Amino acid sequence: MLIIIMGLSMGLENGIKSMFKGFSANSLFVWGQSTSLPYAGFTEGRRIRLKLEDAQYVRDNIEGVKIVAPRAQLGGYNGGNNVKYKNETGAFSIQGDIPNVRNIYQWIQIDGRFINEIDQTESRKVCSIGKRVKEVLFMNENPVGEYISINGVQFMVVGCHRSQSSSEQAERDDQQIIIPMATYQKAFGGGNYINWLAVECTDEADADVVEADIKNALRVKYKVHPDDLRGIGGFNAKKMFGPMQMTFMTVRGVGWFVGLMTLIAGIIGVSNIMLVSVKERTKEIGVRRAIGAKPINIMVQIIAEALVLSIIAGSAGLLAGIWLVEGIALAPMDGGNFQNPEVQISVAITALVILVLAGCFAGFLPANRALRIKPVEALRYE
Repeated sequence: MLIIIMGLSMGLENGIKSMFKGFSANSLFVWGQSTSLPYAGFTEGRRIRLKLEDAQYVRDNIEGVKIVAPRAQLGGYNGGNNVKYKNETGAFSIQGDIPNVRNIYQWIQIDGRFINEIDQTESRKVCSIGKRVKEVLFMNENPVGEYISINGVQFMVVGCHRSQSSSEQAERDDQQIIIPMATYQKAFGGGNYINWLAVECTDEADADVVEADIKNALRVKYKVHPDDLRGIGGFNAKKMFGPMQMTFMTVRGVGWFVGLMTLIAGIIGVSNIMLVSVKERTKEIGVRRAIGAKPINIMVQIIAEALVLSIIAGSAGLLAGIWLVEGIALAPMDGGNFQNPEVQISVAITALVILVLAGCFAGFLPANRALRIKPVEALRYE
């Protein structure tokens, strides 16, 4: 039971973690919203629009920042745009990015390359397309070197990338077309405005603190009331990963609790079997005591028998649990919130140690009862 429960809990943990795989755990995102309080001569409801220069502003003024990647999206968040390749057409999200954005999103390049600094510096009309774009427009054929039309502007495909996760964010990532930020500004206008800032913090930084510092700095720059919590929006991965870690700990704790309760029930069962065995062997124990057997010899015998019984039965249960978990892992799965159930070697070793201790404990009470049998009474026992 312990092995099965812990294996299934690992499957749940793997499934949830896969939803955010390939996503920097120490990252955060900040964007402009509408103000909710009047301030410095401005009325409430003013729309705050971040600019490309804010990336450098954050780098220069906020501690704990490792990477700042401004992101611009054609048509706004989740906006779809007309993309053509020969006779194929699709609506995909067009992103203006700088090359190091992939350090935060950690996409996997499956064809060609990602956009680079030369593309950005020379405002090249190149792009890296998501896996879903490749499937729709190119029927999964190699797209590198081909040209696609985005709102009438021709771009050469230099690569294809995909998300590592299995969440809704992965679906959005796989439908994105990434073009250099400089090219985006020239081809589609919009001035210096961006949609949001993607930020990766240093390893020692607290994402909550960095997010608060960035928001405060942008409130000052854009003259947003210090108490206005709506003017500048934000989110950090810590808020997402923190509750998940608590969930995983709770699931593991419940697994250990249920498994140990089951193990205790087994200990009681073995102990009862050995008590019956001691009672049936009362005369044998009396004879051994009468001819000079020491109490320690009787105790070692009873505990050893209980230990062997526990190890044989427990090992069979351990192997059965592992085989069942591995069988579930081999079954076809569509991903989602349950993936790759597994038994960690540390859990198996811990279970074996507990098994040995349980066997010794199961034999202690029967052994103690055997020692209380007086040789003379035992010889008369029928």
